[in-house]
This record gives sequence, structure tokens and C-alpha cells, in this order.
Amino acid sequence: MEKKIRDILGYVLSAVLAVVLLGFSFRGIAWSDFWQGVKSCRWEWVLAGMLFGLFSYWLRGIRWRELLLPIDATTRRATCFNAVNISYVANMVLPRLGEIVRCGYITRHSAKDEGGQRLASFDKVFGTVLVDRIWDMLTLGLLVLIMLLPMGGRFSQVLGANEAGMKPDVPWLLVGAVLAMALALCLIWFFRDRNALCGKIWGFFEGILKGIGSCLKMKGWWKFILYTLLIWGCYWMTSVCVLEAVQGRLPGFEALTLTDALFLMVVGSISTVVPVPGGFGAYHYLISLSLSTLYGIPTEVGLIWATLSHESQALMQVLAGGWSFLHETLRK
Repeated sequence: MEKKIRDILGYVLSAVLAVVLLGFSFRGIAWSDFWQGVKSCRWEWVLAGMLFGLFSYWLRGIRWRELLLPIDATTRRATCFNAVNISYVANMVLPRLGEIVRCGYITRHSAKDEGGQRLASFDKVFGTVLVDRIWDMLTLGLLVLIMLLPMGGRFSQVLGANEAGMKPDVPWLLVGAVLAMALALCLIWFFRDRNALCGKIWGFFEGILKGIGSCLKMKGWWKFILYTLLIWGCYWMTSVCVLEAVQGRLPGFEALTLTDALFLMVVGSISTVVPVPGGFGAYHYLISLSLSTLYGIPTEVGLIWATLSHESQALMQVLAGGWSFLHETLRK
């Protein structure tokens, strides 16, 4: 019961945060002008961006499969694709719920060994998800560093990286948290054979380590890197397509280039760190702030770009997730 209450409170708080960010972003907007601007855009380019998004979902699925193959060689591409699609829809309900959902989906479809145990157990699959996410974080960090070159100090202005406002005790808090986690793991390892709960926790942790270790056994590592480049290339193209949709139709976007589209893609990716369902509110706020701060584009115009970009991808995620759910139902 207590866990259910915590889950409900977590969902309510994240939903409230999304509503607050949306309200803060759209405050004072003249809705008649906003919808007129939306209708003036070239929707064929928005549709092209949605298709690039769909292709990135497929690439995510087959890239993840490369991590799963050392655990269960029978893992199918369609299964991974469906798991990714359904996880996106789950993330719209509760942030980070999608990671749990796709782990369970893969485990449920995994082959069994001679003892009747799933080859891709939940803990092992969860380890591969951690590798998948860590790799994306490293890629995003690399893109941020690359964007610092053409964008200069303006990038840090958007992110609010103000040295004067940073608290000097933050690094010490991080160090303390890491040490506390290390101590807890040591205690769990020491009592793993003496306490049933510690034994279960350590067994789950070992499974995660095995899942993470699957990347070391991955034979198609070059495929993994190629898929990563293609995935982020698709993200870039979705941003380019929405930029093409508004250029010549909305004021202020005429001078924006492919580099600017890449910058907006990076800023939009950073918004996923904010714990709100589906990135609603956080994406709109950061994108409109970036367009206003760096390019002098009015907030109400920047919100049109943010809405086209975010809602078109959200719609594609819902459609892809619905198709995968239907596919799963028909398979059963």
C-alpha cells in the first residue's frame, strides 16, 4: 500500500511540474495568433520529421538488440522495436516507467533454458538498458562539447551555467552520495549469505552487472556505433524538418542553419532530464528560451516551433506504441 501511495504521489508531482512548466511557457500567449502561425507552416515537412522519428525508434530497437544477443541469441528485432515503442508511451504516463516496461517485455518474450528459467532475466535486461542510457548520455555530452565550439558562450547562457550561481558544496554532496552507495553495497555483499533480503538484493545487482557486461561480449560493436550515429542523425533531421516547415512562414527563422537545428536538437534532448511525463513543458520552455535568448525570436513564435517539434513526435510515439500493442495482441 505504501509503495502504491509513493507511486501515485510521484506521478502527481511530475504531472503538476509538467502543467506548471506548460503554464509558465504559454502565459500571455495570444491563442488566435498562435494557431494562425501553426496553420501557416508546411505540414509536409512536419510529416517528414515524424517519419525520421519513427526510423529512429527502429534503430533504437536493433541497437539495443546487439546488447541483448549475448544474453539471449533468440531475441528478435521486432520484439525490441515493440518494446521501445511501448516504453515511449509508458514514459508519457510516468517518467522512467518506460525502462521498466521494456525490460519486462523483453523478459516475457525471452527463451528459456533447460531449467525453465528465462535467458534474458529482468535484472540482466535492466543492465543492458543502463548501458543503453549511459551510452546516450555520453553521446549527448559529446554533442554539447561540439556545440560549444560554434555557439561559444551563448550555449552556457541558455543552460544557465552561471559560475557565480553554482554552490561550492554540490561536488561534496555528490562525493558523499557515491561513498554512501559504495558503503551500502559493501554491507549488502557482506551479509548476502546471512540475510535473505541482502541475498536477493545482491543477486539482482549481480544480474545487472551481467547485463552491463554483455557490451563486452558484443560481437557487432561496429553496428552499435553505426546505429548510434544513425539514431542521432535522425534526431537532427527531425529538427531540420521542423525548421524547414517554419522558414518563410514564421518571422525570425530565415537565418537559421543546419548547425542551429543541431543546437535546438541538443537543447531538446537535455530537457528529457527533467522528470515530467513525455518531456511536456520542459521541452517547450527550454526551446522557447533558447530561441528568444540566442536568436531574438519572440517567445510566442518560438513556442510554435517547440509545439510542432514536440507534439509531432509525441503523436508518432503514440501511433507507434499503439501499433506495437496491437501487434503484441495479435501475436497472443
